[in-house]
This record gives sequence, C-alpha cells and structure tokens, in this order.
Amino acid sequence: MVDKKKRTKLFGTDGIRGKANHYPMTGEIAFEVGRAAAYVLRKTNGRNKILIGKDTRLSGYMLESALTSGICSMGTSVVLVGPMPTPGIAFATRSLRVDAGVVISASHNPYDDNGIKFFSADGYKLPDSTESEIEKTMFTETLENIRPEGAGIGKAYRVDDASGRYIEYVKSTFPKGRTLEGMKIVIDCSNGSAYKITPVVLTELGADVIAINSKPDGININANCGATHPEAMQKAVLEYKADIGIAHDGDADRTIICDERGEIVDGDKIMAMCALDMKKDGKLKGDTVVATVMSNLGFELFLKRAGIKVIRTKVGDRYVVEEMIKRGCNLGGEQSGHIIFLDHNTTGDGPVTALQVLSIMCRRGKSLSNLASSIPIYPQVLINVPIRRHKSIDDYPNIHTAVKKAEKKLTSGRILVRPSGTEPKVRVMVEGDNMDEITTIAEEIAEVIKSNMK
Repeated sequence: MVDKKKRTKLFGTDGIRGKANHYPMTGEIAFEVGRAAAYVLRKTNGRNKILIGKDTRLSGYMLESALTSGICSMGTSVVLVGPMPTPGIAFATRSLRVDAGVVISASHNPYDDNGIKFFSADGYKLPDSTESEIEKTMFTETLENIRPEGAGIGKAYRVDDASGRYIEYVKSTFPKGRTLEGMKIVIDCSNGSAYKITPVVLTELGADVIAINSKPDGININANCGATHPEAMQKAVLEYKADIGIAHDGDADRTIICDERGEIVDGDKIMAMCALDMKKDGKLKGDTVVATVMSNLGFELFLKRAGIKVIRTKVGDRYVVEEMIKRGCNLGGEQSGHIIFLDHNTTGDGPVTALQVLSIMCRRGKSLSNLASSIPIYPQVLINVPIRRHKSIDDYPNIHTAVKKAEKKLTSGRILVRPSGTEPKVRVMVEGDNMDEITTIAEEIAEVIKSNMK
C-alpha cells in the first residue's frame, strides 16, 4: 500500500512505469491510483466515467482489475475496452464522451514492465499539474473517509465494438476514392495492441498484407520485434518483395518503416516526408514542424531549405503536443516514431502514421526509397547507459566536466546527455559528420556515467 508518510515521485514523462508486481507497478498501488484519479477528475469535471484500455502484457489483467476496483470504490464507473492501441484509447475517450481514459502499457519496454498513463476527456495526456494532484492525493489522508455506499458505488462494463470504431476512424484518414490495391505490405505488430487493428485496416483498404509478430501470448510483446527491433520486418520485406514494411511498438503509438530495399525510415524522415507533402498541399499550419532535441540536425536543415521551420522540445510526445497546441501546429513528433497529426488524433498514432506515408506513395506515384532518399541524416550515435534507479545527472559534476571537454573536442555537431523518462538509463547522443569521432566521444562520456552512477 501507499506509505502516507513518505511521498515518492510516481509520474514520469509518460505516466507511471516500472517492473510489474513490484513498487510502484503493484495491484495495491494501481488501486490507490484509481481511487485518487477518480476523486481528482470527479472534483474537476463533476462527472463519473473513466475508460480503461491496455496492451497485451500478462500483468495487464492484474492492473486492470485493481484500477477498476479503485475507481468504482469512489463512485465512478469504468468502461473497459480491452487490448487497444494507445491512440485508439485516446480516440475512444473522446468518441465515447467519458471523463478520462487510462492506458495500461509500458509501450516499447519488455513484457515484465508495465505502466499507467491517463488521457483527459478531450483525448490529450493529463498535464503535469493534474498528475501531481493525483499523486499528492495518494499520499494524504484525503480519501480515508470517502466511501460511497449502495447505489453510489461505481459499476464496470465492457464496450465490445471499441476496436471496430477505431478501425473505421483510422481508415477515414486515408484519402477517399483511393485504395492500396497492388501494394504488398509487411506489418510487424510487435505482438502488441495493434495485432487486430493495422492488419485489418490495410487489408480492408485493398493491400496484400503479410502480418508478422501478430500472435500475442502475454509475454512476447516487443520481444525482438516491432519498432525497437525492426530486423524481422526488414527481413520479411526482402523475403516477400514487399513495397514497404511497417513496425509498431507494443502500444502502437509509434511507427518505424522500411523501404522496399529493407532500409529503415525513422521518425525524422517520416516527419520530413509528411511535412513536404502537407506544405505542397497548403495543409502544414505555420509551415512549422515540432520535434524534440533528439531529432537529427540533417532533418532540420533539410526542412529549413524547404521553407519549413523546426521547433524543438524536450523528449516526450506529450511535450511535443503541448508545443503544437501552443503554436497552432498540426504536425510534430519524435525520431523514435511517435508522429502526431493533430488534424487526426491527439497523440502519436502508429496506424494513422502508416496510412499517411502510404497515401503519399500512392498520390505521388513514387516508391518509399525515392521519397526518403533525398532527406539527409547526419551520423548519430546513441548509447543507453543502465543505472540502478532514476537519478538526476545534475548531482554529478564529473559528468558535466566530461561533456564540456567532449564539446570542445567535437569538430562539428552536438552532444545531448539526458536521463530516460521511462527507464533507469542515461541516454548519450552524439551527432556530427565524422562517425569515428562521434563514436569515440559517445563511448568516453558513457564510461564516465558508468563509473559515477553505479
């Protein structure tokens, strides 16, 4: 249970995340999160219905039951939609007009991790201030004497057609009158929440679909497959002589693709292709794209030459969305494949992203390799350094000294060192025009981090 006397930080950049059945991802904590969220959101909105969806992890059953119990105990009802992509849950939260949505998922992490993240009634991730209020409520005595009774207790019920609604919505983002007939597509579902979604969407639009990693068993989600391990997709594209390969992560809020030659096209190139296409059609608001500090410098310079401005945020698709709303932009995303089309959805949407790329290929009559090859990408080295637990690098002056020395040594390019918001790791990114130089620099910084943050 929650130790009321010792408040800890639960929410990170993408909700609460950790090893399933260990603090903070236990049934007990999920129950308390449900109670606190129901109280905070009811107090704010004066309504009483929360939707819960999940990916295909085994621990999802445990956490779903605990969250449901906690929410219902506060007099708020629960709508259960089962395994659904994160963007599908954002969509369902809006379309079913509930007061909030909950996603039980650890995204691209291994199956034995899990997480809890919230959407507001309008389908956007909760702001930091609301998450902080939920967290604060859990560590106070606020809820001790709030116990609805009788008819005041919430109920839970299942909506069986939520996936079908989302499938139709995704298809509606593809141009009317066009089909995917004649296209052969490999889709790697990562044994995750899109295993029944994207293959159906592509098939119903007329494509010849080869679905791989589409048989989840609760423990094979993200296991050497999907957006973070695209090798299987690349191999299948070459084997089946497909026109394109598409890979989602476990909760399908990201998409990485490969061309007909098996070459990876990451989130930066996807954003660049879509930005150019939208600008040509007069649909790119403000001629601006919002990306994160991780996006490649070559991507930024390429768009600049095309008259498109790039605004950078800190890492996390929620921060990209916040900046997009602030500036009135409709395209943004991350190198990792979280692409946000605010004209279509309120969060990164893997299936929608795939259709936008396929739409460009169909309308322009060009192969993916032709579209992507003109976008230059600077060499970039990324090293993930494991640490025991989430820590701030600000407490380690030796690391800052090492970075400063490296910046002076780097001929041209940039260095970014940051703690992961979702895993106990520090990410070291070095970018420049000399692969040997940036590899050496990245490894030197990583060694300093290892020796200081054991």
